[in-house]
Amino acid sequence: MIQLPVIAHAPAPPRERTPIRRGDVPETKWFDWRWQLANMLTDAEDVAQLFALTERERAGFAAADGLFRVGLTPYYAALMDPAHPSCPIRLQALPAVAEAMIRDEELRDPLGEDSHNPAPSIIHKYPDRVLFLVVDRCGIYCRHCNRRRLVGGDDPPSTADLEAGLAYIAKTTRVRDVLLSGGDPFLLSTRRLGYLIERLRAIPHVETIRIGTRLPVVCPMRIDDELVAMLRPKAGETPVFVNTHFNHLRELTPEAVAGCAKLVDGGIPVGNQTVLLRGINSSTRSLRALMRGLLKARVRPYYLFQGDTVIGTDHLRTPVETAMELYRSLRGWMNSMAVPMLVLDAPGGGGKVPLIPSYVKSIDPQRVVFETYRGVTLEYPQPRERDCSVAYDAVQFAGVEPDDDREGST
Repeated sequence: MIQLPVIAHAPAPPRERTPIRRGDVPETKWFDWRWQLANMLTDAEDVAQLFALTERERAGFAAADGLFRVGLTPYYAALMDPAHPSCPIRLQALPAVAEAMIRDEELRDPLGEDSHNPAPSIIHKYPDRVLFLVVDRCGIYCRHCNRRRLVGGDDPPSTADLEAGLAYIAKTTRVRDVLLSGGDPFLLSTRRLGYLIERLRAIPHVETIRIGTRLPVVCPMRIDDELVAMLRPKAGETPVFVNTHFNHLRELTPEAVAGCAKLVDGGIPVGNQTVLLRGINSSTRSLRALMRGLLKARVRPYYLFQGDTVIGTDHLRTPVETAMELYRSLRGWMNSMAVPMLVLDAPGGGGKVPLIPSYVKSIDPQRVVFETYRGVTLEYPQPRERDCSVAYDAVQFAGVEPDDDREGST
């Protein structure tokens, strides 16, 4: 393990601090997403306007200086429990000293994205879909961020980069799905985001467009009528899906639920990707409550991610066997629509691997012996017929080329 030195800087000159406590801000400003993003909390003294930081938290701010920026909206900061340092919002948003302790196996690019970058702003790892990085800023700099090498800097994708990315998608006919990410695409103006979506909708082979965003969680006022109207597909247009990122029930506020409802009511399906975080949501009660709350809000739990091996995050990762036991505590015990798929994103670019506990004890041509979610062992008789070919495929897919299943941009 390498412990990065905490560099002592000369104290910054005092600056005038904008009031960020909700009671001190006019409602017209508080519910203005541009005000929220323009007044993000970025240092210890900003947060100290809300409550007294612990010595450990102040040491975390000192350790983070120069490693990975800090930033969160006043709205999200207002969700922090001032009385409890174990608050899941504080643990996700405020830096920890442990971020400076880098293990040998931790990676700057844990998902191998930089080696699957055939054009500016494009990551092409899977055969039929690409990641389109359209912005380098976020509405919160999550302490578990797996793209910290790219976000929070001062080098956003240029117009030329985005045009090159669009050109790659247009010429690569096996790309059926485009995921807009970054950074957070909802930080773009509605006009600029609408331009990118309009260009993608004009590409015949792009069948679906996804947007990965955390703004419904940290700045739900961004979900306004103008944005929803732009995203809503007209008859025959390529649909847009939004994937957001709630990690704890505490984040499912009335404002966040209303923002998600506005998207769903506008014809934009919303899914959720949760990261399993040690000490934040790594309990059965926490996960069940979150997934039930999401489904009630008409947000479909999609993935439950095992933490990535990104530098400075070992303290937040959950042991894989614990993750699988937590998954077992969801499957069967609650509505299956509320149970996300537990996956591990293989280090180095290997892709997502399901971490599904095996309920099958043995299998042969006559029977399958399995265990139910309650631990009861039962048998299932195998069918006598074994040929599973589909004769009508020859008719249904006559003249249709088979899928091009090469990896990414190869």
